[in-house]
Amino acid sequence: MRNQQHGPLAGFTVGVTAARRADELGALLRRRGAAVIHAPALRIVPLADDAELLAATKELIDHAPDVVVATTAIGFRGWVEAADGWGCGEELLARLRGVELLARGPKVRGAVRAAGLTEEWSPASESMAEVLDRLLGEGVGGRRIALQLHGEPLPGFVESLRAGGADVVVVPVYRWMAPENLDPLDRLLDATVARALDALSFTSAPAAASLLSRAETRGQLPELLRALDHDVLAACVGPVTALPLQAEGVSTVQPERFRLGPLVQVLGLELPSRARTLPVAGRRMEIRGHAVLVDDDLRPVPPAGMALLRALSRRPGWVVSRSDLLRALPGSGRDEHAVETAMARLRTALGAPKLIQTVVKRGYRLALDPAADTKYADA
Repeated sequence: MRNQQHGPLAGFTVGVTAARRADELGALLRRRGAAVIHAPALRIVPLADDAELLAATKELIDHAPDVVVATTAIGFRGWVEAADGWGCGEELLARLRGVELLARGPKVRGAVRAAGLTEEWSPASESMAEVLDRLLGEGVGGRRIALQLHGEPLPGFVESLRAGGADVVVVPVYRWMAPENLDPLDRLLDATVARALDALSFTSAPAAASLLSRAETRGQLPELLRALDHDVLAACVGPVTALPLQAEGVSTVQPERFRLGPLVQVLGLELPSRARTLPVAGRRMEIRGHAVLVDDDLRPVPPAGMALLRALSRRPGWVVSRSDLLRALPGSGRDEHAVETAMARLRTALGAPKLIQTVVKRGYRLALDPAADTKYADA
C-alpha cells in the first residue's frame, strides 16, 4: 500500500509542548515517521514541595468532605503518595473511606482501588459533564465537595457546584509553572514563526496559555497567531486544551477521544491531506513539510530547496523567474546565483532532475504532465 513504509507523518515536523508524557507522545509521532521538536511550555511543581496541596490535604483530614471527585489516575496516585511522604497518608485514606468517592473513568477507578478504596460511581462516558450532572441531580446545597484537579482548572465545574450551594475544596495536584529554562521554548516559537514546523501539539490548556504568554513577552504574538492561522496546524488533545488558542482566534483540530493515540491519528490524517500533490514528468510528487514523496520514494529536501519548490508549486507548469525565486529564498540577498545553487541542490535531493525544467533566460518551471495543465493553470 502506498506510503506505508514511511508512515503517514513522514516528511512532517511536529512540535511537542507537553511536560508530562512528552516522551510517550514523541515516540508515537516518530513511530509514524514524524520529526519531533520538544520544548516543554510548563514545568510541574514537585509534589513534595507543593504547599498548596499539603494545605488542602490537611484541611480535608481535619474537616471531612461529603464527596470526593477523582479526575485523573496519575493525579490521584500522586496525591496519596505525597500524603505518605508528609506522614499523613493513612489519615487521608481513612478519611476517603468514609465519603462518597466518584472516579471520572476506568483508569481513575483502577488507581482508587489500588489505594484500597472503593468508588461509589464512575461515568461510562469518562466525562466530567456527566459527573457534574450527577452531583447537581443529587443536590449539592450545603455539601462539602473535594475536587482533585490535575494541573488545570475545569471551566464551569467549580462555579456550577458553588452556584448550587456547595462548599468546594480544590485539591491542586501537579500544578504547573513556566519552565526554568526558557531557551527550548523560545527556539520552538522561532521555528513556528519561521514555518519550520508543520504542526504544534498541545495536551493541556496551561501549556497553550504559557506558549501564547511567552510569545507576547517576546513580541512574537501577532506572528505566532498568523503562523497558526495559515501554515502551522494547532492540534489539541481535547476541547478544554484548545480554549486559550480559540480565544485568540486560532482554529484547532482535536480527536473525538481525548487521548494521545487519537491525537496522533488526527495529525496522521490532517497533515497528509494538506500536502500539495502534483503529476510531474510522469511521476507523482507530494510536497510535505521537509521532504517530498516522489512516487513512493521519500526524499528529504533542505529548507532552501523547499522554499523554491513551494514557489514553483504555487503556479505549477508556469515559468517562475529567477528574481521571484530569489525573493522566496530565506536570507538570500540579491545574487541570483543563489537560486542556481539552491536549484542544483534541490534537483539532487529529488533524485529526478527532469521534474524541474530550466527555461533559458526566463527561469524554471515544474514539468507538469500535459493532461494536468488545464486543471492547474489558475492554481
